[in-house]
Amino acid sequence: MVDVSAKAETKRTARAHAFVKISRAVLARLHKNPKGNPLEIARIAGISAAKKTSELIPLCHPLALSHADVEVTVESRGVRIVASASTTGQTGVEMEAMTAAAVAALTVYDMTKALDKSIAIENLYLLEKTGGKSGDFRRKKGRA
Repeated sequence: MVDVSAKAETKRTARAHAFVKISRAVLARLHKNPKGNPLEIARIAGISAAKKTSELIPLCHPLALSHADVEVTVESRGVRIVASASTTGQTGVEMEAMTAAAVAALTVYDMTKALDKSIAIENLYLLEKTGGKSGDFRRKKGRA
């Protein structure tokens, strides 16, 4: 792992995005899913994943998160996921937000794959991050 001990502790936040492309027929059946509500389960799975990021990604620093959340929104073409994480520490939370978005998307896939095998996970990326030596970052609109 990179030595971050000389870095100052600052408030750090990150937001990440993923999209699960699902047919309209499957979207219409989400509330009748035999495994339960995929949106609620995906939200909890994403938050749990953010907390375990350092166990999943080699050399990723374990962080005490002060906040983690996952927003799951049904749209006409699928499910949009926006995950957020924050902490006060010596390293950023980009990986925690990205992991939360990815695992939430995988959970939607897992819970709906029996209805359609052609579901696709698309556009996993960092939306924004704040804090730290490198400063703030915000993805420009239209850049996926």
